[in-house]
Amino acid sequence: MRGILFLHELRQGKGNLLIWTATIGFLLAVCIFLYPEIEGQMGQVSGMFADMGSFSAAFGMDKVDFGQFMGYFAVECGNILGLGGGFFAALLGISSLAKEEGAQTAEFLLSHPVSRRQVVLQKLLAVLAEILVMNGVVMALSFLSALAIGAEPDWHTFGLLFLAYLLLQMEIGAICFGISAFLSRGGMGIGLGIAALLYFLNLIANLTEKAEFLKYITPYSYADGAEIVAADSLEPAYLTVGLCFVLAGIGAAFYWYERKDVGLG
Repeated sequence: MRGILFLHELRQGKGNLLIWTATIGFLLAVCIFLYPEIEGQMGQVSGMFADMGSFSAAFGMDKVDFGQFMGYFAVECGNILGLGGGFFAALLGISSLAKEEGAQTAEFLLSHPVSRRQVVLQKLLAVLAEILVMNGVVMALSFLSALAIGAEPDWHTFGLLFLAYLLLQMEIGAICFGISAFLSRGGMGIGLGIAALLYFLNLIANLTEKAEFLKYITPYSYADGAEIVAADSLEPAYLTVGLCFVLAGIGAAFYWYERKDVGLG
């Protein structure tokens, strides 16, 4: 049964994958195609945004030039992929292990010649595969949209942005995947709540230096588009802590699911 569960998970999730990919890709493309129409206006108001105090700091608008494509993309388009991708990854992770009990199919699944460790591994790989597919398609659409409007982004920074959002989604997915092992239902609200909480923690951390420690908690710190454009790099310290959260989430899933009393829920 090796690999069969992985393929089953992909087939089962293809509808949601298509909807989320199409929605996020469409919104990003629209955002990019709007840029030539408002380029001149954004250049005029860029200074005003930079002087809006805490509001500007929260969204990183004091660090980038909205008159430049990369500044515009990092803040406007980046929020679409950051929030949309974060919610998508959270929903994938939080339902992965819990949905079998919720649908009362857990006992049937585990009656087959497949270990619980294999169940966790194949479901985890399916979650990561769906995140990779969504990001690959969205990134391609964004590249093509940028070329279509004649934009000349810094391709290195452009790539860093998408890498950061991919890592962000994998971290949120892994955290929710770990929590999923402890649930007997899908927990959609929990997943969305975690993604939203992590997003707002980064906004709070941007508002005041006293809250900067929150940046070590949320993956939105290393996927802050304005910071990436300004520094043209990712913050290694935040990435390291993020990796620890990923390992903790995955480790918790393997540990608890192997010991869990799986019933009909």
